[in-house]
Amino acid sequence: MRTSGWTIDDSFLTETKNTQNRKLSQRRKTLSCQFSIGDQLSPWPTYTSGQTILHNRKPCSYDYRKRAGSWLKQPLGITKPRYLEQLENYLRKELLLLDLSTDSTQELRLQPYREIFEFFIEDFKTYKPLLSSIKNAYEVMLAHQREKIRTLEPLKAKLVTVNEDCNERILAMRAEERYEISMLKREKMNLLKLIDKKNEEKISLQSEVSKLRKNLAEEYLRYLSERDARKILIADLNELRYQREDMSLAQSPGIWGEDPVKLTLALKMARQDLTRTQMELNTMKANFGDVVPRRDFEMQEKTNKELQEQLDSLRGDYEEVCKEHEILLQLHMTTLKERDQFHSELQEIQRTSTPRPDWSKCEDVVAGGPDRWQMLAEGKNSDQLVDVLLEEIGEGLLREKDFFPALGYGEAIPPFLRFDGHVENKKPTKKDVVNLLKDAWKQRLVEEQKEKFPDFFFSFLEHRFGPGEAMAWAYTIFENIKLFRSNEVMSQFYAILMGKRSESVYIKQKETVAQLLKEMTNADSQNEGLITMENLSTVLKSTFPFKKEEKIQELMEAGGWHPNSSNADLINYPSLFIEDEEGQSTPFVQKLWEQYVDEKDEYLQELKQELGLELRDEVTLPKVREALINIDPGLDKQTLNGYLSGAFQVPRTEMPEEGEEKEDGIVVQLKIALERLQMTDIRRMGSREQEPTS
Repeated sequence: MRTSGWTIDDSFLTETKNTQNRKLSQRRKTLSCQFSIGDQLSPWPTYTSGQTILHNRKPCSYDYRKRAGSWLKQPLGITKPRYLEQLENYLRKELLLLDLSTDSTQELRLQPYREIFEFFIEDFKTYKPLLSSIKNAYEVMLAHQREKIRTLEPLKAKLVTVNEDCNERILAMRAEERYEISMLKREKMNLLKLIDKKNEEKISLQSEVSKLRKNLAEEYLRYLSERDARKILIADLNELRYQREDMSLAQSPGIWGEDPVKLTLALKMARQDLTRTQMELNTMKANFGDVVPRRDFEMQEKTNKELQEQLDSLRGDYEEVCKEHEILLQLHMTTLKERDQFHSELQEIQRTSTPRPDWSKCEDVVAGGPDRWQMLAEGKNSDQLVDVLLEEIGEGLLREKDFFPALGYGEAIPPFLRFDGHVENKKPTKKDVVNLLKDAWKQRLVEEQKEKFPDFFFSFLEHRFGPGEAMAWAYTIFENIKLFRSNEVMSQFYAILMGKRSESVYIKQKETVAQLLKEMTNADSQNEGLITMENLSTVLKSTFPFKKEEKIQELMEAGGWHPNSSNADLINYPSLFIEDEEGQSTPFVQKLWEQYVDEKDEYLQELKQELGLELRDEVTLPKVREALINIDPGLDKQTLNGYLSGAFQVPRTEMPEEGEEKEDGIVVQLKIALERLQMTDIRRMGSREQEPTS
């Protein structure tokens, strides 16, 4: 029984209702006799004391005014009718008997009122249909509300669970944000400390520079005072010398034995020369008195230059730290925005995404059990696993068919499938189909390939199984290769048979594999089937000279090389080319095919970019020729004409020579041209920097 909130079990309510109905039938016998004379209920005016029952009658009705007038005529001492008092006493008694401590109290409180209402329905025969319909309407509404509450109860529990999950996520996000904020604050503090340290170094250097300037000023003043003192001393010495000369001349006029006038004149001229020399000396001292010695100047200049370099270096470091700080702030803001964006995307993905499939459930369904499923699922993504599962399901359905409905003789039907009626399903194994396709390829390579591939295929079946069985085998082989897309032999045969790929692609791939095996055999000097990793790398680079280094690395890894391998490690190269019984090649050959497909796509993408056109635009043969030469200068004339012939569907014999094409000649849509080139065997013949060859 459910006791939550607002609901109650229906069986419990039914049992309670049945019990109350039995009580109702017993009470009805004792309460049905309270009528007044003339089979009317005893009138009881609404204005009397002790009124407990409300009347819903409209005051404006005629019946209400008539009864009110008759009641006003009654004496004021009229008491309640006995029937009404018994109903009220019964209601109070039933309400007191209820257990108000349970969750179903509100539901049970309605039962006494329901019984009183049923008394009125039974007693008022005239209004019984109307009152019954009113009661049923309320019962239906109550049942609807109970059912609605019952359906909302699981949503309430789910809402609580979702609320708890959201709170836990919010707490986890807040904890992560607090950790990030603390790390950023710590980094900010470290940067601030570094800035303070640089500022302190700058202040110390500035103080040292000011101190040196002060010392320089003091030295300048000292030299200036020495200059002035030297000038005064020289003047005093000159004056004393003049006085001494005058005194000597006055004391001994004939000492020189010459004419005094001449000596006086010579003395005068000497004094003039001395005065002029003194003036020049003073001028020189005035002009160069502030000049310091070159040694001191050079020393001070060297010191000043070193300090200036240190200051510039510190200023550059400071500016760099400021720039790094701004970059870190911007990076922090960008990180916060990306975090919010990723969080929103995560919530949207969690809301809209579907759960990942549990592929282990397929182990018990696929024939062969878990071991075979593990072998089939190894190294495949979800899309490839879906193809594998569809192939397994389709294989079972294909085995159940005994006959295939023929497709008729329509133009869209391949020639080897044109037939009316039903054809027999030969039910071969996958191994038988692969062997049959390999035999067909062997015969195709031997012949001169004069007829189209679908016609050759049907001729091969007629020769192999006879004209009567050829159509049945054609339908059987076609259904198998159409189903098993993951099988390399079948998928390539199907693509070529349906015209989605040229035969030259398959033939060139086989020739490449054979050439690679031949080169490895030549590198095996001991003829033991073993070569070193270094020899493998050399063979790959010589066979594929235009492959990038990372592509060569991928092939070596597919061949068994790993980073811990040395160049002297030996590898069994014949095992790289072995196929299993169902035609599946080794990872090495598969990687070679994948790289060929990727390189073809890159080549065609370069061609599209070189043309600079949209897929819906039309392109001429000269433009394609020019674009091919630009992206692949190593193309020879024969290969170039082969590419153009495939793109424009023009025979090579009718291909115009270079310079003879007309601008408005052969035109095709770019999308169609690229699709045609995708079908053919197209690959790079030289590096882009290589000069074109004729």
